[in-house]
Order: sequence, then structure tokens, then C-alpha cells
Amino acid sequence: MIAKIIKAEIVLVLLIITLSCANSQKGEESKVIKSPQKPNIVFILVDDMGWSDVGCYGAEIETPNIDMLANQGIRFTQFYNTAKCNTTRASLLTGLYHQQTEMSRPKVMKNSVTLGEVLRPAGYRTLVSGKHHGTENLVDRGFDHYYGLRDGCCNFWNPGVKRDGEPAPARKTYRYWCDDDTTYHPFTPENRDFYTTDAFTDKALEWLDEPELEEKPFFLYLAYTAPHFPLQAWPEDIAKYEGVYDEGYNAIREARYKRMVQMGLIDPVKNPLPEWDGDDWNALDDLERRKEIRRMEIYAAMIDRLDQNIGRVLNKLKAQGKLENTLIMFASDNGACPDGSIRAKDKSTRLEDFGTVASYETVGQSWATVQNTPLRKWKAFSHEGGIRTPLIVSWPSVIQDTGGFYNQPGHIIDIMPTLVELIGATYPETVDGKPIPPMQGISLLPAFEGKDLVRTDPIYWEYSEGFAIREGNMKAVRLRRANEKEWELYDFSKDENEINDLANERPEKLESLKKKWKEWNEAVYSR
Repeated sequence: MIAKIIKAEIVLVLLIITLSCANSQKGEESKVIKSPQKPNIVFILVDDMGWSDVGCYGAEIETPNIDMLANQGIRFTQFYNTAKCNTTRASLLTGLYHQQTEMSRPKVMKNSVTLGEVLRPAGYRTLVSGKHHGTENLVDRGFDHYYGLRDGCCNFWNPGVKRDGEPAPARKTYRYWCDDDTTYHPFTPENRDFYTTDAFTDKALEWLDEPELEEKPFFLYLAYTAPHFPLQAWPEDIAKYEGVYDEGYNAIREARYKRMVQMGLIDPVKNPLPEWDGDDWNALDDLERRKEIRRMEIYAAMIDRLDQNIGRVLNKLKAQGKLENTLIMFASDNGACPDGSIRAKDKSTRLEDFGTVASYETVGQSWATVQNTPLRKWKAFSHEGGIRTPLIVSWPSVIQDTGGFYNQPGHIIDIMPTLVELIGATYPETVDGKPIPPMQGISLLPAFEGKDLVRTDPIYWEYSEGFAIREGNMKAVRLRRANEKEWELYDFSKDENEINDLANERPEKLESLKKKWKEWNEAVYSR
């Protein structure tokens, strides 16, 4: 895509966009689409959601609004995050690798500018509703509004102290909560119908009615906490999935895989379904099986409620006449979460309390494997199950060859350069007189018209359990706890599920990638 901004005295912006199909292999003649003004931008980030957890990526979960975005846009098949919540959010907001921002600890984005600090000077109203997972209030980092959870996770019904007439929130973990320049600790909602997914949307819809948006385009970062644990959902949403998961882990996994193949999302030759190596469903006792079923019913209900709230935003934009010229992107901050340690510490929760304010359940490793179908590993790992996210891009007035797939790799660090190029914003070289790193990613605008991305540098990962580097179709990856000789090597032109390790067959390529990863790792920590 090519965006040309023509400045007149009244600052009228003309975007001339050449668009071909969403699939880069089709190569059809381009179409010229014109947009009379800068687009509104909505980035929706969900939390700990697996790669196959929405309908348009193979799930049995009802996500009609997310599916609609896919049908009127494009779906990336190889888009990446950083494998963890706070680090992905730092890379999204800054366009840098999280190591460059020092976001892991103490969770402050240093040496950087945020999307708010870049887009607001370009004429945008900048808004954040939801989870930040840092120690800064985002109104201090270029955003006109920030409402939501400053921490990593919370009780969906009540992030604060016990309210009269109801049980105390499970696992008493008081969380920081921001409402513009006011920070609460703890935050205890007075509204008994409070539920974080709904509350984040309520606040965003309130902002979309502000008079400032009559004159300015907006950037809305809608950062949901769902479906991160604790597993908590509205009873009516849970009821929709009664019986859906009774057949167990592998039956659901195989059904998802079949749908993914049928829709053309994956090639079964390059993406074979690995042998099941999780828990034996039939070996569970009756109570534990019923608890496992309920855990996944609640998880599905959380995603269902997410979709309902995304539908509220879409309906609002449509009613305002803004939907056609709104660029909407949808992604997850990491792969499915296998954590079972929390529930293992307290097995006393009654089945009838699952999903309520008094419960604090997680899905565990076996359901996380299902959620990541057919990828290896999970959150915090640098194998594909930890780092690959759905990315849906919808822009009704621009993307007209819709419903297809884009198969080249992208990364969350690419969002900043994409938006900078799109709207003609300026990314600074210094902040407060001190140099900051340049943007680390590339613009994704060519992908919007089905063209090849021009990426000259590899993509890198380093977090917790995993290290990795991808250069073209070759990926080297290892576990942190393994020694350096245990790097694995995969050729993604033939093997996207990381099954056929080529480390012994192509040692020279592996050594080259290891050397580049080490040089990168030393550089990003050298500031």
C-alpha cells in the first residue's frame, strides 16, 4: 500500500491506496481506493488466547463479530508476539523489542516513545481502555485517556476488597487501576454488574461520543484481560457451551484441526497434527473430568463475551458513520497459558463456584495445547505455540479483496512503523535530548494489498523459557534451561509445526543463526 498525504491549508488528507488481494500469491491487477481523511485506528489486543481460539481460526467458540472482521479483511497466518503479556504490550506501544525498553523489570517503558506520543502530535485523539501491565499511567505517556488495569491480571468481577453480601474475591491480590490521572489501589467497583470485559468497552464507547472526535481521528487501543485467568464469566455465557467439551481434549483438538485445513488456514503437509501428549481424558476421575469440562466452558464463554463487546464497538462505529474508514486490528499478546500451579495449590473450590468471584481457576496445560492447535508449546516459550498470534486486519473502505490469508511473517514490533507510514507521523530520534533506538520493525502496508514485505533483518525472541531467531523460512529455537548445544533448527517452507529438527543436518546454518541471535541479544541489553 502506498499512502500519499497532501497537505493544504485546511489539512485535508488524501490517501491513495493501491490494493490487490489479501493473498500474496494471487498477483492480480491492483485497484485504486481513495479515502478522504485520515483513518480512525482501533487495535484490539486480547490476553493469553491460543492461536485457534476464534471461529475464523478454527474454534468451535462463537465469535461472529471477529469472524466478520476476518471476512471483510485479511488474516495473517504467521504473525508473532513476544510470548508474554507485558513484553508484547511494550513492543506494541513502542515499536521496539521489549529488552530495549526494560519492560520486563521494573515494567517501565524506558528509552522509547509510545504510540500515543507519536500519534497525538500527528493530530490523533489517543485512547487506551484495558490492561497495560506496567507501572506507568498511560496518560503520562501520550494518551488523552487511560482507563483500566495497570497490573497483569485481576478478578474479573471485583479487583478489590470484599463487598457486602458476596464472597471475598479469590486470591486476595489487590490491583492497581487507573481512571485518567487517578490511580486506585485497590479498585473496588460499586456496580455489582461490573465485569472487566464489559467495563473496558463501556469506557471506550463513552469516549467515542466525545466532541473532540468530531474534528479529530482517533487511535483506540482496546486491551482486554480476557481470556487470561482467573476463569470467570457470566452464567448465561457459560450455559451456551454446556456439553460442547464433554468429549475431551483430543476430540476438540482434532475437530479444530479439521476446520483449519478445510478453511485453508493451514497446509496439512507443512502443519501436520502432532501426536497427543497431554493428559489421558479417560484416566480422569468423574469429578476432575467435570471440572475440566467446566473450565473450558468458562474459557469459551470469556471469548464469547469478548466477541460480544467487539460487536458493541463495531455497532457504535457503524452508527456514527465511521466504520468504513476505521482500520481495525485484532491480536493476542501470547499463546495459550498452560499454568496449572495456581489451581494445584487450592483444589477445594466447589464445582458450582467455578466462574464466580470466589473462584480462581486456570485451564492448565492440556486445554492450552488444544487452544494452540496444532502448534508446539505455550505462553512463555519461543516455539510457535508461545509466540504465534492471530492477526486480523480490517479496513472496509480500503481492503476490498477480502476474506483471504496473508502468509508472510510479521511481528508486533511492525505496528508502530505501519502506523507511522500510514498517517505520515514522525518517529523521533531523541527524547529529552537522549537518543532512543530506531523502530525495529517494518511497515505492514504492503501486506494490506497482498504484496511482499521487505524485511532485511531477522526476527528475534528472548523471554523466560525460550530463545529464538527467524530469518526467512529458517528458525532456530531453544529452551532457556537447555544448554547452548541444544538449539533446534526448522525449515518453515516445509515444517511450520517444528517437528523435523534439522540441527544435525544443517549445522552451518544453525551456527549462523546462533551467532546473529547472540549479537542481537548483547546489543539490546547494552544500553
